[in-house]
Amino acid sequence: MKTNSSAKKRFTLTGTGKIKRKHAFKSHILTKKTKKQKRNLTYSTLVHPADLNNVKLMLNMK
Repeated sequence: MKTNSSAKKRFTLTGTGKIKRKHAFKSHILTKKTKKQKRNLTYSTLVHPADLNNVKLMLNMK
């Protein structure tokens, strides 16, 4: 079974085995977004537990 190519570009593993992701909505149409919105979209976060199984399947971790 192959690893999903788009998933391996978008997700990274942390040292403790959690999956890190970046925020969406930061690439274009930025003029109508506030500075606070854009600043908060900069930081990465963890994948939500509801999506974790699907992401692990795409990365062949299960």
